[in-house]
Amino acid sequence: MAQAKRIVLAARPVGEPKPSDFRLEEFAIPSAGAGDVLLRTVWLSLDPYMRGRMSEGPSYAAPVPVGGVMEGEAVSEVVASNNSDFAVGDIVRARTGWQTHAISNGKGLIKVDPKLGPISTSIGVLGMPGMTAYTGLLDIGKPQAGETVVVAGASGAVGSAVGQIARIKGARAVGIAGGKDKCDYVVKELGFEACIDHRDPDLAAKLKDACPDGIDVYFENVGGAVFEALFPLLNPFARVPVCGLIAHYNDTEAKPPKWAAAMMRNILTKRLTFRGFIVSDFASRHGDFLRDMSTWVRDGKVKYKEFVTEGLESAPAAFIGLLKGANFGKQLVRVGGDKA
Repeated sequence: MAQAKRIVLAARPVGEPKPSDFRLEEFAIPSAGAGDVLLRTVWLSLDPYMRGRMSEGPSYAAPVPVGGVMEGEAVSEVVASNNSDFAVGDIVRARTGWQTHAISNGKGLIKVDPKLGPISTSIGVLGMPGMTAYTGLLDIGKPQAGETVVVAGASGAVGSAVGQIARIKGARAVGIAGGKDKCDYVVKELGFEACIDHRDPDLAAKLKDACPDGIDVYFENVGGAVFEALFPLLNPFARVPVCGLIAHYNDTEAKPPKWAAAMMRNILTKRLTFRGFIVSDFASRHGDFLRDMSTWVRDGKVKYKEFVTEGLESAPAAFIGLLKGANFGKQLVRVGGDKA
């Protein structure tokens, strides 16, 4: 009998995750009970937030227990159903984690409409990353025509959408990304006005050149040296949606920056707005997001790129690479045969 597979958290990482922090296990494919459906994973999404789930520290969500299946959202096919709301062959989005098969009672399952695009986009540009960009930028950043919007991680799933939405709203989009290839893609393919390599020793000077009128919105995905370089360029009343801080996810201790006092003084005198957010804060906006984003994608106003590894076994290495910026676009794992 064919076996299902799952990847569990073998140990809590200290600093950067290691392959030994994960363990691949096999288990019998479960049977659907009364009211249940059996799901077979087609696509698995890998996202930076998962690093936080591997730690025990306080956060907005409970950590993955040691020995538990790694957290994650997937696109799955219903392969058996005892639930009248779902038929065999339905494609759904579900938080089933890093495994090939899972049982669900139907709660929390969202049917995927293949007419909107390839089903992988439901966990990418038409899913959580796209909605994160949409709500963080429009509801917190509130870009106006003619303003300058800067986004770090500009070639990634969230950052690339942020810059393109900013342009749709009439703002200038300036990106920060890792390496010439990514920066070229951001400018030549996505239409950003400029993109600066975050590894450039002259990052601060080149950011200033790219933003001669200062920065009105900074969409924060990174933190660290990037934030330090651009902070002085924030204009009075600038808005900073804080989505992620990937530069700090592997920190082993929290230390306030030496310039924290100067930062607070600038927040006061420039009347800056910083707001952290989780995409679920804006759940009521999902209909607006899906309507707008699917239209923009269909019309070619928002483009996306997927970075795919093959097989569930590839997930740990792909995730470790994601935290180091090895991916180019939305990081996905193709777990099973694509249905659409």
